[in-house]
Amino acid sequence: MRDIRILKVLDTFQSVFRKLNIDYTVMRKILELKLTMDQRRVPTILSQNTKKKEGNQFLKSLWIYVLYGLTLVPFVFLGDNYLFQISIITGISMFILSTSMISDFSSVLLDVRDKVILNTKPVNNRTINAAKFLHIAIYLTLLTGAFIAIPAIVFLFTKGFIYFLLFLIEIILIDLLILAFTALIYMVVLRFFDGEKLKDIINYAQILLAVAVVIGYQIIIRLFDFVDFEYVYDFSWWHVLLPPVWFGAPFELVLNQNYSSEIILLSLFALLGPIVSIFLYYVLMPSFERNLQKLMEESSTKSKKKWTLNDLIEKFICSSREERIFYRFSSIMISRERDFKLKVYPSVGMSLVFPIIFLFNNLSSQTLEELGQGRSFLTIYFSNIIVGTVVYMLQFSAKYKGAWIFQTTPIQKHAIVYSATLKAVFVKLYLPIVLVLAVLYIWVFSFRILPDLAVVVVSALLQLLISYKMFNNGKYPFTEPIETAQQGGGPAGKIFVLMLIVGVFTILHLIVTFLPFAIYGYLVVLIVLTAIFWKMIFK
Repeated sequence: MRDIRILKVLDTFQSVFRKLNIDYTVMRKILELKLTMDQRRVPTILSQNTKKKEGNQFLKSLWIYVLYGLTLVPFVFLGDNYLFQISIITGISMFILSTSMISDFSSVLLDVRDKVILNTKPVNNRTINAAKFLHIAIYLTLLTGAFIAIPAIVFLFTKGFIYFLLFLIEIILIDLLILAFTALIYMVVLRFFDGEKLKDIINYAQILLAVAVVIGYQIIIRLFDFVDFEYVYDFSWWHVLLPPVWFGAPFELVLNQNYSSEIILLSLFALLGPIVSIFLYYVLMPSFERNLQKLMEESSTKSKKKWTLNDLIEKFICSSREERIFYRFSSIMISRERDFKLKVYPSVGMSLVFPIIFLFNNLSSQTLEELGQGRSFLTIYFSNIIVGTVVYMLQFSAKYKGAWIFQTTPIQKHAIVYSATLKAVFVKLYLPIVLVLAVLYIWVFSFRILPDLAVVVVSALLQLLISYKMFNNGKYPFTEPIETAQQGGGPAGKIFVLMLIVGVFTILHLIVTFLPFAIYGYLVVLIVLTAIFWKMIFK
């Protein structure tokens, strides 16, 4: 087993552990069991592939971090302004490592499963804490090593040994800072909230990582559009709040021999920040371990029913009490089920980001005023591409075993279940995205595009119905195991067809914009078609 090789490395230091009053034999056995169990865990970065695979999936995911590391290489050629250069490099590194820490290592840092067993055995806390720390350190070292391997080699041969050595030291300090900062955040959350709130935070961090995988390269590429190679650093007090700037200062201090008070101050923060953070973590660890028990408890707080905007929308769009019940049920499933959100919300996030990226791509060739006079508002159709994926995922749930409730409930109109679910998807997932985009697009293009935005929204409703007809298998929503969502190649063909349909809507809309007042007639036609199809589908 590949993990045993890591343990054999530790064996050479067993005398050190014994001098620290750590029972090395017990610690090694705990580590061996933990590493064996981790082979069954699929990293978030590979979570989109739900097929069962043999071997340690974390080790197999490291090649992706090797590719991420390549993004650091171009910045080494930005000249000799090391503060600017290293601030970018460490900023990207901190983002990748911290999101990975939260998304994948939270299960390690917050593991409470072994407490029930170990706390009843003659194992001292020092040994347990050492096993936990080494468990995290092993995986963080492997991830960081994969991430910096290629950049470190490039830095060594292009910038020299001193640059290379400083980079390695700072990466270690960055890992310590991230580990301590993540744990401190968890401490604060667990101190004032229950375990469910912390699980939600971790879930959204996983979603952020999944979105970053797709759009991160866009951000990196666009950094070059704004880089002034004659950049001169001008210190401001708030720079002490930016860790990437801390880690750029030692390079400026050592390599450029910049001994200004600002650079010395930032260099001290780079050294002392991680050390102080780890010390705080060590001091507060007993409190942290006590609060971790909250993760084993379900939230029992019950709040009184309050009238909300969702209640008003529910009464407005649902024609019967039965439909309102299933609308409420679907809204809760969409908003609260973590596995569903981890699969669907990254697509929702991309539907918000991609229209903005493609819209402002045009600013490289024209001014904002010129952009506002054109037809680039049609890029908002990129937000409709997610509709097919979301409707397909409505079949699946991690709680699929509760599907018996549909069989025992006296449902009078079975079609109402899915009609209510589609309405919930439209209101809870699509409308918030399109409303945010609408504000931005109206700011750029003025209120003249209001009819066009209405057309986009109605075409999304029509796309919702088309997607339902393509994916509906006669079953109720949320009744299939989510692990089967993409096995056998998934619905790639149908989703591609739905993307082409979005393209057709976009082309039709473009043609209509060349005809005076035709947009209003096109809007009426879409509304009528959508109403007719809705009645036909959900008889």
